[in-house]
Amino acid sequence: MTAVSGLGPWPGGEGADVLEAQLTVLGDLAAVPTGVRGVPFLVQLPGRGPGADATGRTAALLPGLAAERGPHGWKRADHGGADLRRAEAYLREDVEALAIAGAGYAGPLAVTVTGPWTLAAEVYLARGDRVLSDRGAVREVVEALAAGVAEHVAQVRRQVPGADVVVQVDEPLLAQVGAGVLPTFSGYSRLRAVPGPDLVDGLRPVLDAARAASASTVVHVGPAWVGVAPVVLAGADAVGLTLGAWDERSWETVARAVERGVRLWAALPPAKVSQCAGPALGELADLVSVPWRRIGLGLPALDDVTLLGAPRSGVGGGPGRGVADTPDEHRALLANLGRVADVLAERAHA
Repeated sequence: MTAVSGLGPWPGGEGADVLEAQLTVLGDLAAVPTGVRGVPFLVQLPGRGPGADATGRTAALLPGLAAERGPHGWKRADHGGADLRRAEAYLREDVEALAIAGAGYAGPLAVTVTGPWTLAAEVYLARGDRVLSDRGAVREVVEALAAGVAEHVAQVRRQVPGADVVVQVDEPLLAQVGAGVLPTFSGYSRLRAVPGPDLVDGLRPVLDAARAASASTVVHVGPAWVGVAPVVLAGADAVGLTLGAWDERSWETVARAVERGVRLWAALPPAKVSQCAGPALGELADLVSVPWRRIGLGLPALDDVTLLGAPRSGVGGGPGRGVADTPDEHRALLANLGRVADVLAERAHA
C-alpha cells in the first residue's frame, strides 16, 4: 500500500505547543485517502533553537559522548553542559507529547536520527577539526549512535506500545563524505574521501542496532543517488531519495535496489499551484511513476513506495533539514502527498 510520511521537522519556535503538533500529525496522517497508508512521525520543532536542531537532538541520544555548542556548531566536549541538557530536555518533551498523543495508537511510527557519517561531518572534535578527520572518533560516534538508537526505539515503544517503529537515518552529507569535498576547519584543504566499504561499515552497526530492537530502517541520502549503493549494502530496508528530473543512470541504481527488496521513500517537491486548477498533483505522481515504468520496474511495486515532502529549503539536500513556513502549509503538504499517493495506488493497479 502506497504510504505517506515525513522526516519530523515541524514549524514552531520557542514556546510552541509540541503536543498540538503531534496530535496534528497523527490526526492528519490518519485521514489519508482509503488505500493509502499514513506513517505518523515523532515531531521535531527545530525553531525552538539550539538543542532542538537535528544534530543536537541526535547528540542527546549518544551515551557517554558529551557535546556542546561551539563557533561552528556542535562539538565534542569533555563534560556535558547546558547545551546538551537543553537538547535532552527537548527530546524528552517530544517523546512525552508522543505518549499522550499516541495513546492507544497501533501501527507504523517513524523516528528520525542524524546518520553516523553526517554526524561525523557536522560535529567537531573538542580541540580540532571535524570528527570525520579522526577515525577513532568516528568509530566512537558509530558505536554510541548504535546504542542510542536501540534505546530510543525501546523508549518510544514503551510510550506507544502498539508502535511498529521505523528508524529514519538522515544522511544528507553521505555523498560529500564519500567524495572528499568537505572543507577542513581552516577551509584551506579538504578532508579525506571515505572509501565505499568504510561508508558501509559505518552505517551497518546503526542499522543492525535498530533491527535488533525490532525496528525497520530507511536511510535518506537526499538527491545524491551515489549514496544508494552503500545504503543497500549496509542492509537498510529502504532508501530515501529526493526526486527530480529524469536521469537514466540514477534510476538504474534505484531499480537495482528495488530488485533486491529495498523499498523507496521518495521525497517530492511542493506541488506547483495554479489559480484555476489548484495543485498539480499529477505532475508529482509522474516524478515517481513515469521513470519507474521507463526503467522497467513493475507498476504493482509502486505499492511499496512511501512519499515524503521535500521543503523548499534544506541542508546538504536532505529532505528533512528545512521545514514549511507555517503549520498550515505543512499540513497542506501532507494532504497533497496523500492525494499523490492515491494516484500512485491507482496506477499500481491499472
